[in-house]
Amino acid sequence: MSNSGALRPRVLVAIPPRFRERLFTQSAWQHLLALADVTVSPADGVLDTPLAHERLRDADIVLTGWGTYAQSGAWVEHAPELRAIVHAAGTVRFLVDESVFARGIAVSSQAEQNGRPVAEYSLAMILLSAKTVFRAEREYRAARTGFPIDSLTGGAFGARVGIVGASKIGRRLLDLLRPFDFDVRVYDPYLDADDAARLGATKVELDELFATCDVVSLHAPHLPETEGMIGAAQLRRMRDGAVFINTARGVLVDQDALVAELQTGRIDAVLDVTEPDVLPVESPLWDLPNVVLTPHLAGSVGNEVPRLGTEAIGEVARLAAGEPLRYPLTAQQFAITA
Repeated sequence: MSNSGALRPRVLVAIPPRFRERLFTQSAWQHLLALADVTVSPADGVLDTPLAHERLRDADIVLTGWGTYAQSGAWVEHAPELRAIVHAAGTVRFLVDESVFARGIAVSSQAEQNGRPVAEYSLAMILLSAKTVFRAEREYRAARTGFPIDSLTGGAFGARVGIVGASKIGRRLLDLLRPFDFDVRVYDPYLDADDAARLGATKVELDELFATCDVVSLHAPHLPETEGMIGAAQLRRMRDGAVFINTARGVLVDQDALVAELQTGRIDAVLDVTEPDVLPVESPLWDLPNVVLTPHLAGSVGNEVPRLGTEAIGEVARLAAGEPLRYPLTAQQFAITA
């Protein structure tokens, strides 16, 4: 894969048709065909089968995405010529392990692009929450005879917003928050005070963030050490009328503790993710009036999806030209990110 143009990369596309059609526009797909010798196999996107192993033998690049599946990173052993894995979606944790980086295989992920709409969704919910829109809407609807606007105590000016996790999404959200008159606090064990200041925030510990913020938005990665990181101790510290927003993963939160706190009516929540992702019909979260529940839609949906495919094909173009990846994932990043 030099920049001489003499060799075209051999790309194995392991994305099932139903996802491939959503990810790649016709023009993007034609761009890929012009760049490389493309094989689309296996049709079901499973990489650890005899057919997949046969196709992997000659691949320079494997293009993966939604619907690609592997039981472990062992499938890479069947790809002796593999130079890069280009993932047209977010996390690659279900596809690769540390051995990929040890072999020097480049990895590209669209986690950053998939995170753009998550940060935008979070910004919208923070603005509405700081304005106490959700609580006022409930009270207005219940009253039906008018609403005393002067009784509202919230407002965006000077509201304290807490961001849990200076991840790629967390950092993008921090940037989006800059034009607004918020007092922004951030918790991240890998962030120091100077880094936080450069991001436009004040670094605080987790318990302080929950105790002092009007809105808390969760953006930590799903790792073994982050499961259940938000529990009863943090939720009890939240101010009356505060709002908890989760667009990360439901498993990061002790859901029983969250339900118990919400049932008091003391706090509100905006939950785009839960544990499990689709709640059982008997879950109290369906009926609690102080919960805004959305079906894991903060990430790329609708016309946002082709952006992932177009950017992934851009990575293939860079590899074909011998240029650096725009969205590389390093071994160090893999260790601490989702």
